[in-house]
Order: sequence, then C-alpha cells, then structure tokens
Amino acid sequence: MIFESLPTTPRSSELIDKAFSRAARSGRAKSGLKAQQSMLQTASAILSDNLENVVTQWPDFESVDPFYYELADAIVDVDALRQSLSRVTWTSRQIGTLRREYQSKLRKTESKTARKHRKQAFARMADLVEDIADDLDQIGSARDAVKNLPDIRPDEPAIVVAGYPNVGKSSFVNAITRADNEIAHYPFTTTGIHVGHFERNRIRYQIVDTPGLLDRPATERNDIERQAVSAIEHLADIILFMTDASEACGYPLADQLALRDDVIERFREREIPVLTVNNKSDRSEAIAADCQMSIKYDEGIDTVLTTTVDAAGWEPDIPPSRQA
Repeated sequence: MIFESLPTTPRSSELIDKAFSRAARSGRAKSGLKAQQSMLQTASAILSDNLENVVTQWPDFESVDPFYYELADAIVDVDALRQSLSRVTWTSRQIGTLRREYQSKLRKTESKTARKHRKQAFARMADLVEDIADDLDQIGSARDAVKNLPDIRPDEPAIVVAGYPNVGKSSFVNAITRADNEIAHYPFTTTGIHVGHFERNRIRYQIVDTPGLLDRPATERNDIERQAVSAIEHLADIILFMTDASEACGYPLADQLALRDDVIERFREREIPVLTVNNKSDRSEAIAADCQMSIKYDEGIDTVLTTTVDAAGWEPDIPPSRQA
C-alpha cells in the first residue's frame, strides 16, 4: 500500500538535538578551524537531509490513484498537507543555502572567529527548523492516520458489497473467499471492513464490504463518510446490493429498496452497475432481484458470482501474442 512505508516524522526539537549533538561529536575529533567546518557540515547535512526525506517519502499526490487520494483527503486534508510538505522542502533548501554562506565565511576568517560564525549558523538553522514545528507535527499526524488505510488495489477489479446491516454481506464475503478473507480498518471508523479475493478465468477479484458507509441512507453519513463513499466511486467496478426480502434483518423491505435506489443514483454518473441480490431466499423471494441466494443453505452463491463477474466486464491486460 502506498502509505504503508512512510517513516516516522521527527519533531523539530528532536531533529535540532540530533543535528547539533552529532555536530559536537564530529568537532571533538578535530581542532581549530577544521573543527568548526566539520560541525557546520555535519549539522546542516543532518537537518537538510532529514527534512528532504520527510518530503520525498510521501507519494506525489498528483499521481496517486483517485481512490487513495479521496480516502486520504477525507482524513488529513491533502491540500493542507501539501502546503506543509512544501514549507519543509523550502526549509531544507534554505539550510543548504546557509551552509554555503557560512562555509564561505569560515574559509575567509581567522581561527579565533570561526566559532562565532559557526554558532551564528547554528542559531539561524535552529530558527528555520523551529518555524516549521507545526508543519512537522501535521505531517507526522497525517502519516499516522494514513499508514493503515486498507490495502485495496485500484488496479484489480473490485466488487463492493452494499446493503443494510444483517442482510448477510459479511457472510457472503466469508463464503466466497474463505481463508483469504481479511479485515482492515478505515482510520475514522471502529468497524472493520472485510476485504476478500477470489479468482475467475485467471483474474483475481477483490470483494469489499464497507460497513458504516453503504449500509444506511446518505443523509445519515457525516462529511468524512461521504467523502469515503466518493473514494469508493473510484474503486468499484460493480456494486452488489444485498437485500433480505424476509425482513429478518430488522429493516423493512421498502427501506432496503430505497437505499438501493440511493446507491444506484450515487454511482450512476460513473456508469457503475448495481446488481440486486436477495439473500435468505429460503425465507422469501418477494422481490424482483437479479439473483436469489441463500447463504445459509449454500444456494445460488456461484450464480451470484458468475452474474457479478459478467456484469463487471473486466478484461485483463494481455500482451499481444508474438508472430512466429
């Protein structure tokens, strides 16, 4: 996952202490002017390199898949994050400029005034790093928020399961993925999302159940949840909407169909198909559905998969065969 390997972001005070303590050690190995030059080089390199690494370890948000962009933006405000990263980049370059300025001064000065110039350089560098203390804190918080986003691959076909709670969504995902089923978490919910995989015609499909997002009307979602649904729009190749016509789930069928219509309307613009699958068909088939299924009695599951895969219409990228 693109955010998983992001390193810990240092705090400004930690970075300054690290740079100056290592500089002091390097200075003790030399004397006079060379000691001051070594300290300046060591401290500036640690500060500028660490700040540069803070920025370069983040992906370029211009090229991030829209699914992950929308999901990250839902929890960290990507525009604000990019501004903080930009200020850190500027600071890293300014420290390099200061290093060159004071290296020149040290070359032209007498040994007895070299220490004064080096201390001036350290003070100015520390001021620069302290000025971006809030930016480093924000980047660190953003890293903690996004590093555990669910590992879903936008380059693989994705089937998103929707429907009211207790209609059998998780049971369906478990039934078709078996041991391959995983549970991940969105950072802004306490409910685990179910991510499974299965293969058809040598294509690996992801099947995703997102409790807390597509299991209630849009009017009941908060702003972050609504943006997470926008992310799913970029991910889904097909929506599998599950109902329970028997109403044993605890929700009237009319409410279930209203939610289905809401989902259809939401994904209409991107032309993402929505299939209606009625689970617990052993209790009731009182609904016009694309498929009838009973997970409890293992009936109709394979038909659901076949219908879903056909409707998704995913074609693998197969390189053209070479001519003999």
